[in-house]
Amino acid sequence: MLRLSDFDAVTFDVYGTLIDWEPSIAAFLGAWATKNGITATDDALIMSFDRARAEIQKERPAHLYPEVLRRCFDRISSEHGVPVDRDMREGFSRTPHDWPAYSDTEAGLKRLQASAKIGALSNIDNASLASSCAKMNIRFDIIVTAERVGAYKPSDEHFATALADLDALGIPRQRVLHVGQSLRADITPANRLGLKSAWINRPNRLLGLSGEGAAEAQPDLTVSSLAELLEAIA
Repeated sequence: MLRLSDFDAVTFDVYGTLIDWEPSIAAFLGAWATKNGITATDDALIMSFDRARAEIQKERPAHLYPEVLRRCFDRISSEHGVPVDRDMREGFSRTPHDWPAYSDTEAGLKRLQASAKIGALSNIDNASLASSCAKMNIRFDIIVTAERVGAYKPSDEHFATALADLDALGIPRQRVLHVGQSLRADITPANRLGLKSAWINRPNRLLGLSGEGAAEAQPDLTVSSLAELLEAIA
């Protein structure tokens, strides 16, 4: 059993875990599909996006997240055999600033922060994360972005940087719990690095649940919401 008293810091994946990005992405791509006469379900469009971003985030040097989104849009357009709509491409690159927080995010993070340090480990750029922090109404104790480390999870750079930041605060890795919705980007590397982890398996969400060891991921705790996590570890 995981207990909050066993940890001095809780680090979070942000998008999919705290920010509910998937419906917004599906709506944007659905509007694009309708405009281009493409028949595709929301799930099919989301999985096209998931495959594209997983490939693009491996490219080095790493692209900032708005460029990742542009390149995802290019690949999805190519996959469906339609020309790239430049205006929609740019619009897609700006969507992170509009993605909403889950309803349990703000209260849950503030409750946690009353007894532990909290950190954000995010495959995003600094400007987009700043917009999301404003929506969550939270100030994280440590922040590690893809822009900061020049790489995307599941690469280890995020975790190494976060653990170094926490070590500077006097918190050893044994006292860190990592929480994420993505099996691929969060639970798998947490397993590899020997970190305790909790999987927030948000209902009806697909991003990050396949590829690169996701099928073998073994969280120490599985819940369906941040509120449920807090009840489980209190």
